[in-house]
Amino acid sequence: MRLFIASPVILDDYASIQEDFKDIIEGKWIEEENLHLTWIFLGDIKEVTPVIDKLKEVSALENQTAIEALGYFGRPPRVFFSKSEEKALYDKAMELRDAGFDLYRFKPHITLCRIKTIHNYKAYKEKLKTYREKTLGMILPQINLYESTLSSKGAEYTCKYKIGV
Repeated sequence: MRLFIASPVILDDYASIQEDFKDIIEGKWIEEENLHLTWIFLGDIKEVTPVIDKLKEVSALENQTAIEALGYFGRPPRVFFSKSEEKALYDKAMELRDAGFDLYRFKPHITLCRIKTIHNYKAYKEKLKTYREKTLGMILPQINLYESTLSSKGAEYTCKYKIGV
């Protein structure tokens, strides 16, 4: 089974972000109910019990964490995301690492869209600037182990284990 560890997020107005960028970028937007901060993508795992045993050593985040800007990965940009640079996220990443998980190059982000094309790169960069230091939503304190099942409709997530409420 395809597994990953993530925290759910709530964006204050995801529809407005999509509207602001609809004529600028083209791509596959993530369904709002599937938005999450990925801590670790584990990939194909045969047995879930050892993963849950490691997660039992980890606590939930102490508080909700603000999502504060937009950004992208790749040159040209391929992943459009919202992000947080809060110290609490890096501290939690260290706790996950101490529990035995590999967090190679952890960068706290929430994928919003997989970009196919940017129609107007200058407009894209200008629109990104309007989202600097703007609170966009919250990362919830719970940390979940999800199974990801790919279908023709896209990815479907099933929670296998929860840390926190």
